[in-house]
Amino acid sequence: MQTIFVMVKCDLGKAYGVADQAVQVIEQVSEVHSISGQYDLLMKCYLKQDDDIGRFVTEHVQTLPGVRDTFTLIAYKAFA
Repeated sequence: MQTIFVMVKCDLGKAYGVADQAVQVIEQVSEVHSISGQYDLLMKCYLKQDDDIGRFVTEHVQTLPGVRDTFTLIAYKAFA
C-alpha cells in the first residue's frame, strides 16, 4: 500500500463540492481536509503498491468538476 497526498486548487466557490465528490466517487480517497495557502484541499489517498500515481491523479482527481490544479506528495513511513 502506498500513501499519497494530493493538494487541490479549486475553481472559486467549488471547494466543498470537490471535497464531497472526492469522498463519494474515489474509493482510494480516505480523508479530505480544507487547507489555507495556495491550495484549497488536501486529500489523503491509499493506492495499491503497483498503482500508477500519475495515472490515478490525472484520471480520477483532476477530472473532478471544479478542480483547477493539483500538487502530489508521496509519503513514506519513516518511523516504526
